[in-house]
Amino acid sequence: MSDVDVLVAGGGGFIGGHLVADLLNQGLTVRSVDVKPTDEWYQVHPDAENQVADLSLLDNALEHTAGAKQVYMLAADMGGMGFIENNKALCMLTVLTSTHMLQAAKQHDVERYFYSSSACVYAADKQTDTDITALKESDAYPAMPEDGYGWEKLFTERMCRHFEEDFGLTTRIARYHNVYGPNGTWTGAARRPPPPSAARSPPPSSPASTSSTSGETGSRPARSCTSMTASRAPR
Repeated sequence: MSDVDVLVAGGGGFIGGHLVADLLNQGLTVRSVDVKPTDEWYQVHPDAENQVADLSLLDNALEHTAGAKQVYMLAADMGGMGFIENNKALCMLTVLTSTHMLQAAKQHDVERYFYSSSACVYAADKQTDTDITALKESDAYPAMPEDGYGWEKLFTERMCRHFEEDFGLTTRIARYHNVYGPNGTWTGAARRPPPPSAARSPPPSSPASTSSTSGETGSRPARSCTSMTASRAPR
């Protein structure tokens, strides 16, 4: 593999496609990797190094992480609330991809590692009322996340923390709530509905989201852990 500024794992997804576009616009070299064949990617960017590979396999994770300075880890079995409610085991098997990508990043001395988490990590009993206080990062504990998908996300957050503490891998995490925008899925089990405040507005030119990286999040509908969006990791 050639040296690149950034590896985007899950670059063929809705969020990943917009992230790759933004990174390329910044003048960075990008390797975009996804398990889906490229004709099923949301966006294919000719200026990126586009690769099809199953990153849940350690050998593939090691191969495609080689030469990358930074990693944006978005790869996951995810397809909206309809999917995660009916595929809990598949969602939890994403832990293989999450684990192997962290191991690969450590082995290849990646400079910075970004992990795309979800509002599904938040305790369910804090998301039962539409008239609620905005969530804080600490509200993920005591742990009672969304069954399946949320548990995998929370576990991987802990791994990122301990890889930084134990091995010195600089990691950053963002928890996403509602995500919508161009190329998004608006119908079916994989839909990613916009928040009510945006429901009557035209779609933005790039993905919009409410997310929490520190402090309190903005107000939002209860139990809104349907998807994720791209975010630029601190440099």
